[in-house]
Amino acid sequence: MRLRVAAGGPAALKVVAAAGAAAAPVRLVWGGPLERPLAPLISPWVPALELDSGTVLFSPNAICQFFFLARGEEPTDLTNQWLEWDATELQPAAAAALYTQLVHGKKGLEAVEALGKLLAHIEQNLSRRGTAYLAGDTKSVADVVVWGTLFPVLQDQTSLPSELQALRTWFQSMTLLEVCRKAADSVLTPKALLEFKSYLQKQPPPSLAMERATSNEPEEEEGSEHVLTEEEITAAADAWARGAAVLPKPWQPQKPVLPVEGMRNILITSALPYVNNVPHLGNIIGCVLSADTFARYCRLRNWNTLYVCGTDEYGTATETKAVEEGLTPQEICNKYNAIHADIYRWFNISFDYFGRTTTPYQTMIAQDIFQRLLARGFLLEDTVEQLQCEDCQRFLADRFVEGTCPFCSYEEARGDQCDKCGKLINAVELKNPQCKLCRGVPVVKPTKHLFLDLPKLEEQLEPWLEQSWATGNWTANARYITRSWIRDGLKPRCITRDLKWGTPVPLDGFRDKVFYVWFDAPIGYLSITANYTDQWERWWKNPQQVELYNFMAKDNVPFHSVIFPCSLLGADDNYTLVNHLIATEYLNYEDGKFSKSRGVGVFGDMAKDTGIPADIWRFYLLYLRPEGQDSAFSWSDLMVKNNSELLNNLGNFINRAGMFVCKFFGGTVPNMVLTPEDKRLLARVTLELHQYHQLLEKVRIRDALRCILSISRHGNQYIQVNEPWKRIKGDEKDRQRAGTVTGVAVNMASMLAVMLQPYMPSVSLAIQGQLCIPLDCFILSHDFTCTLPPGHRVGTVSPLFQKLENDQIEALRKHFGGGQAKQSPPASELPPAPATLVAPSDPQLIQELTEEVAKQGNHVRQLKANKAEKTQVDTEVAKLLELKKQLALAEGKTPEVPASKGKRKK
Repeated sequence: MRLRVAAGGPAALKVVAAAGAAAAPVRLVWGGPLERPLAPLISPWVPALELDSGTVLFSPNAICQFFFLARGEEPTDLTNQWLEWDATELQPAAAAALYTQLVHGKKGLEAVEALGKLLAHIEQNLSRRGTAYLAGDTKSVADVVVWGTLFPVLQDQTSLPSELQALRTWFQSMTLLEVCRKAADSVLTPKALLEFKSYLQKQPPPSLAMERATSNEPEEEEGSEHVLTEEEITAAADAWARGAAVLPKPWQPQKPVLPVEGMRNILITSALPYVNNVPHLGNIIGCVLSADTFARYCRLRNWNTLYVCGTDEYGTATETKAVEEGLTPQEICNKYNAIHADIYRWFNISFDYFGRTTTPYQTMIAQDIFQRLLARGFLLEDTVEQLQCEDCQRFLADRFVEGTCPFCSYEEARGDQCDKCGKLINAVELKNPQCKLCRGVPVVKPTKHLFLDLPKLEEQLEPWLEQSWATGNWTANARYITRSWIRDGLKPRCITRDLKWGTPVPLDGFRDKVFYVWFDAPIGYLSITANYTDQWERWWKNPQQVELYNFMAKDNVPFHSVIFPCSLLGADDNYTLVNHLIATEYLNYEDGKFSKSRGVGVFGDMAKDTGIPADIWRFYLLYLRPEGQDSAFSWSDLMVKNNSELLNNLGNFINRAGMFVCKFFGGTVPNMVLTPEDKRLLARVTLELHQYHQLLEKVRIRDALRCILSISRHGNQYIQVNEPWKRIKGDEKDRQRAGTVTGVAVNMASMLAVMLQPYMPSVSLAIQGQLCIPLDCFILSHDFTCTLPPGHRVGTVSPLFQKLENDQIEALRKHFGGGQAKQSPPASELPPAPATLVAPSDPQLIQELTEEVAKQGNHVRQLKANKAEKTQVDTEVAKLLELKKQLALAEGKTPEVPASKGKRKK
């Protein structure tokens, strides 16, 4: 295998060090940055590991982990946590610090300001564990990865705060390792660093450094240890004691949902998906799933919430698809609108209304906005050069033409935008253009069009933007992209196209044209709402009472932050404008891109055929939601997160809490006598709950999910330390303690059910049913209260999740790695996967079998201790295995097949 690295690139440091530390049999290929990266969206400075199989790894952390795996070092939960933290938290901050050093010339503590809380996080973990290395007493892949991220920034060590003694000791010991010294000497050469600095100077500042003053970072960094005060402990205990009576009653809005005076009225849209294709996982997390999670959270807060979406059906993309499939544009829209609706229904997306743009309301509202812009002098007429295919006898707008991008030389750029560099382009700017219909070479001809006069509207746009940024929550990338558009100077934007499929232009001389889709499509939010209720103007012409949240991927930002607001500002009809613009980065697929044509990646209509339930897909997509930087779907990581976070952490805690009530207390929540230890737990859980609210209010959906998992970790530790299964067999004091621990734990599970609802609604509903949580308690407050008081009866408790096996995951990886047909195969042809949500079982049977398994296990151990005859031991072991099998079936699990033992016959 070959490891291609560009000297000077910081990411090269960790992979070279990891190769040395793991003694990997790899051939290093040195060179400058790759002129043409081996995968789209990959920086030319990122290393690439080319395996003998032909597979290429681009993620530096994945390459490091591969080297250690090849040496036989299996990752632990702790090393995986460090690698994930490095990728999502440390790397962006280190990149910002390095930019500050190299480009701005800052030095010392000032240069590493962005790293402050992250360095403290490392210090706290090293100090608390008392180990020499991050994951134990021996170095692991986590140490190499984190050291490799930090060293380019901290190599002179004057930037390391002196009070971080544990961190300094660890960092120095790593730096003195021969493999690390050699890596630094070979990668960070003066000449190569100059070249890298030159590259950085041409790039925009990393968003973390640029947006610190206006970012949506929480006040306290996740993972930092908060020292509880007596006031916090007392307040948490008081809130618990007040119970469910103090919770607000769940709000039941009228139908249709309309703004209510005096309430917080939330209007949520997600970017309208193009109707012409099936959405993949990246599309789903970038728009509808993120918006759905936030909409569900808003409803749990009793905010009056309307969530609308629909398919974007006009424009070139639809005409192109219609030609490809031999259908009319309307038939294509009908076909794919139904496909989209089915996919979102399966993913449990809670639209209040899912519509479409091919409606009379769309025509009426779009033409009204156009006429108002025309009357106020915000439209221009101009002749433009446009590509025309003489063979097809038509002008080629947008996606009817392909060619080489004039900015980045990507060879498959569309006529409106380049998918690689993301820049908007005009079709005539393309190099080597081709007609997509006949593959002929088009010619340039003049044609008349109408333009939105953005320069004239800029004086209204800028003050509105400043106000929206000051009072609303815009993601850092949304602010940066919008600023770059304004900084470069706004230019008139064409709003008409030479097409037949679209909203007609109601103006003489232009009646053979339609509106350009990016003038027309955002108006779909209004027309879809109008199809939902004839009182749509109460939402869309009511900025005094309504807060508007737009969800999208970053490539849609300029249309929602500049073009659409300019249209509404110019129309001057008291329109509701976006208050909070929430944009994600991109989700890639296994270090590459989703591709329907090549059969690479999971698309929405295929997910259900994997056998993995929708809630598991929701959880994993939200867990790796690309909030601050691009992320990548990984089958191996899906398995790890399901088995560790869902099965062993969250599911284990909720199941144990409920089962203890059934097993030890006859299904009734016992009396609780809180100790100082219990009250500290209440305060700790309350802090996590506050953090959850703080993050979700700022729409940091991925990070808020960590709070749920953190609470269940606290719960597991609480149970483990107090051992209620032992105390229930003790004296009265011990039995009382078992009751208190069980009661507190099951109430934590009850609260987790509510917190989990925005993320995993079906699992949340299952927990609600198992614990018989009252409907009036299914509301989110800022306090952790006792919602299941002593005497409350729970229902049938059964496991929520099941293990994903490596062979299943490998089969799915292979199937979706380029081998599947364009049409999704029947489920029978896919590799088997477990049904993760398990049907409820008989708790009495589970209890009896659990006791029998324990009894038989003790019997087997006693026989072995007494050195009984092998045949007798084998007979009793067989009985034990049969009992375990029956218990697994009763719990809804797949019985584990015992591993074969002994020597293999030759």
